[in-house]
Amino acid sequence: MNKGEYQDILNEYKDQIRILKDQISELESTNKNKDASLKRTLQKLEYVTDDLDKANKQIQDLKDKYEKEDKSKDENK
Repeated sequence: MNKGEYQDILNEYKDQIRILKDQISELESTNKNKDASLKRTLQKLEYVTDDLDKANKQIQDLKDKYEKEDKSKDENK
């Protein structure tokens, strides 16, 4: 092979490396976006879970209150 052919091969490899670097960069960017999205979703889930726990506690407190009132009414009869 002559020097020109080697140069052509080297240029082709350089192009492939550039393309691969671009693809890696694109994948890393996409990964960062997905990671940020997952973090936001997890935070929303945590807030919803907290709200659900609070609502369940309020429901249980109301049930307990009404059961106590019903028992008091029954005892007074």
